[in-house]
Amino acid sequence: MTKKTEKKAPPANGRSMTIKELSSIIGLSPGTVSVVLNNTARANVIPQKTKDRILQAARDYGYRPHYFARSLRANRSFMIGVIAAELSDGYCAMILNGIESASIRQGYFYLNMSHLHRQELLDHNCRMLIERQVEGIITIDTKMRFKTDLPVVAVAGHGDDPAITNVVLNHRTAAELGIEHLYSLGHRKIALIKGQDFSSDSQIRFETIKESAVKRGIPIDERRIVQLEGINPSPEVGYIATQKLLAQTDDFTAIFAFNDMSAIGAIRALTDRGISVPKDVSVVGFDNIYFAEFSYPPLTTIRQPLFEMGELAAETLIRRLSGDAGENEIPRDLSVEPELIVRGSTTAKKTT
Repeated sequence: MTKKTEKKAPPANGRSMTIKELSSIIGLSPGTVSVVLNNTARANVIPQKTKDRILQAARDYGYRPHYFARSLRANRSFMIGVIAAELSDGYCAMILNGIESASIRQGYFYLNMSHLHRQELLDHNCRMLIERQVEGIITIDTKMRFKTDLPVVAVAGHGDDPAITNVVLNHRTAAELGIEHLYSLGHRKIALIKGQDFSSDSQIRFETIKESAVKRGIPIDERRIVQLEGINPSPEVGYIATQKLLAQTDDFTAIFAFNDMSAIGAIRALTDRGISVPKDVSVVGFDNIYFAEFSYPPLTTIRQPLFEMGELAAETLIRRLSGDAGENEIPRDLSVEPELIVRGSTTAKKTT
């Protein structure tokens, strides 16, 4: 017979209730209550009815875990560090949202820092995170050059260190989706906007797109290739690159851009030149950031599951930290699949 929870008043003077006091009220051991409230691996063997009872009592009595006491008992910080190139664009923000979601579920807190593509700032931020006793590090579009014994998961980092787990997009499939979409619409003269050299995905994305084009007999004309320059995360870099492209040639009917930000900038540059999108030129972006659906016209893009990539990175890192997975259970590369999102920025090639 389940013991009925006796309703008692919370501690006086605004003092937080201890886990021992909460356990006494529920009639369970402090260890059992702690396992459930901290959502440790042992919680999986506790009946759901008991877990619900503990969680409800914690809500009823306003119990809040004492972070520092927990850390001291476990000799752990329960913090992970996140290092990103910068935090202002939709790409990083969506990945961070996924990291935050998974971290909170597992009872972890994260500290994030950006390095703005400056090596000295990257080194400094890594040291700062380690000094603050983070247990592991997630990098976003950042190649780790700082040696650490902490476990590292890289989102689009492609680290060569075998100790680093990489969360990577299937770029070959992504290229096939974008090129095939344009090809099926009749486009054969496709311009490419390549990413900056510092971006982890620039080269592999560019090479796989070229391979997909060549496979379909689409010629790769050097005049139709431009590269993004500068660290500005706004659509301005795509605007400037498209102006450069138009100065080289206007003999193209479609643009496949490195990312959504540059695609939005490209649309603005084309429009300013009196070139209609998609009537005259179709534009395909990459990432499916929040703004893509609300650009004008709405942007056709290759969706990276950015939120899910952030979740996967955090879940993988926490698995390594908790010891739930052996060294050989987590592969070095965790591949995720892209998806073509068709909107209003692409249409069939205009017949002349």
